[in-house]
Amino acid sequence: MAPKKAKRRAGGGEGSSNVFSMFEQSQIQEYKEAFTIIDQNRDGIISKDDLRDVLASMGQLNVKNEELEAMIKEASGPINFTVFLTMFGEKLKGADPEDVILTAFKVLDPEGTGTIKKSFLEELLTTQCDRFSQEEIKNLWTAFPPDVAGNVDYKNICYVITHGEEKEE
Repeated sequence: MAPKKAKRRAGGGEGSSNVFSMFEQSQIQEYKEAFTIIDQNRDGIISKDDLRDVLASMGQLNVKNEELEAMIKEASGPINFTVFLTMFGEKLKGADPEDVILTAFKVLDPEGTGTIKKSFLEELLTTQCDRFSQEEIKNLWTAFPPDVAGNVDYKNICYVITHGEEKEE
């Protein structure tokens, strides 16, 4: 059964391929917790009222109906957990798996320290391929400040790219 899932995923097909195969079990659990928080009335569907309530609980009290409707319309139908997970999968579709990104960084780290010099990484990002602007470089160092020796923890960068938040250590 596993090869069939892998074949379906590798084909990159749209539609009803198993969205659960796109995520690790720990990620699915995190998304399930988020879904449960957003589904304020616990009916298994995220509605406009659920969004309004959860936003109010976070201090956003005057959200316009149009904004809520636009959020709901991002889904193809009622937002149950599978649709919710599919929406995240679609948003993350452009990102390579963590091991692929790590392997790319490891090429730049022949000693295997898990870090790269800030100056070296900045030079690569501003002179090669899709060049970073100064604003993008500033944002990068704000999000991932180098240590006092000028080293950047690329493993953390890879984790955030693929999981969306820093590891809790």
